Amino acid sequence: MKVVQTSNAPAAIGPYSQGIIVNNLFYSSGQIPLTAEGTMVEGDVQVQTHQVFKNLKAVLEEAGASFDTVIKTTVFIQNMEDFAAVNEVYGEYFSAHKPARSCVEVAKLPKNALVEIEVIALVK
Repeated sequence: MKVVQTSNAPAAIGPYSQGIIVNNLFYSSGQIPLTAEGTMVEGDVQVQTHQVFKNLKAVLEEAGASFDTVIKTTVFIQNMEDFAAVNEVYGEYFSAHKPARSCVEVAKLPKNALVEIEVIALVK
């Protein structure tokens, strides 16, 4: 088991890591729209979703993976009314390759984020 840590994504805000590699699989912690410095991005759900993908890209790269090797995503949104807006941004990052996905509405996310995404990916 290997812990993944990069300064190009926000540090964990609790007792967990940005991700773990086990048997050539990378499991990310959920990423919310914090900058690498830990500041919450201001803006609508699409702006926040782009920041989440920026964070995911950083941890995937550190793990030796990429969006092309993602097997499964879980998307947490604060309001199901944002589903189409999140999907629009999501499709920019997963256009040709479409991993399995779950999307659920939750009552609240850390730091009052509008979206959080976690991934499972193959390590190259």
